[in-house]
Amino acid sequence: MKAYTCRVCGNALYFENSVCVACRTPLGYSRAERDIVPVDAKGVYVDADGLIWHVCRNLNLSGCTWLAPLAGGQCASCDLTRTRPANDDTKGLKSFPVAERAKRHLIRELDELGFPLVGKKDDPVNGLAFDLLSSTLSPVLIAHADGIVTIDLAEGDDSHRERVRQQLDEPYRTMLGHFRHEVGHYMEWQLVERHPDVLKAARALFGDETADYEAAARRHYDQGPPARWKAEYISSYATMHPYEDFAETWAHYLHICDTVETAIAYGLLPATDIVGLDFRGLVERVWIPLSTALNLVNRSMGAGDLYPFVLPPRVLDKLVFVASLRPVHAGDVQAEPQPA
Repeated sequence: MKAYTCRVCGNALYFENSVCVACRTPLGYSRAERDIVPVDAKGVYVDADGLIWHVCRNLNLSGCTWLAPLAGGQCASCDLTRTRPANDDTKGLKSFPVAERAKRHLIRELDELGFPLVGKKDDPVNGLAFDLLSSTLSPVLIAHADGIVTIDLAEGDDSHRERVRQQLDEPYRTMLGHFRHEVGHYMEWQLVERHPDVLKAARALFGDETADYEAAARRHYDQGPPARWKAEYISSYATMHPYEDFAETWAHYLHICDTVETAIAYGLLPATDIVGLDFRGLVERVWIPLSTALNLVNRSMGAGDLYPFVLPPRVLDKLVFVASLRPVHAGDVQAEPQPA
């Protein structure tokens, strides 16, 4: 996450700030500018081109601070949510802002990395949408299918998520991690499976994604991961099927990119340390020392490791492949704001 400052008083801001705590200026996030900008008392921002933007209508519902092109409308991030809890589902609505916050964090990072996102409204076949469902009345399976990412809002409750993490013997489980993993499935569908040469290279690393998924899942939950799996996989869950191996690797690619960006933005890592490095060099020379240090900082506070994972050569090869999918030239975010 990059560092943000108030354009009015220069005070440091967090990504989700809707008001500057120093000068009390109302704020909104401009996806077009990739920055937090001041808005007037009516929640309006006029950019350098004279285009008018409005704070998203979901500010009070989900804490969304992003700018929308129309008054009373919703932003590009909220547009990607196809389903949300009903208004009378108080338990689901309580966790809804946690999921939406994670989604905005994800979209911001994908924007910075240059990965295009097209919603189902614009491309019903290949677009992306999110069903953020409450498991209050019935179980919800976290999954991806044909561009629809389904998230169980119960994962926004710390006690629930920790209970599941322990049941599955996972070293790490977060709402943001779920979004990164499931969007990894979407990205594999779009960036790998639709391109024969890329798909061939992916199969050499991850395996044949056409293998029977249900049979693989049964085998995984009945027998557990194979012996010595840590030499080739980022997590035990990644061993279940090539699809899960890719999605887990994709999620870790985003973990690494975002944490390194944050470390640079807040002075923990000199920006010059990454100049000229390819992704393999970034992991070997920057990420591994940084994550080791962060793990020790957590231990100093009596907490668990921040990054409880090991990256053997085979896993690093997979990470490098995922990093190679990043567009050579990051395109600007397209939007159609209301003219002044």
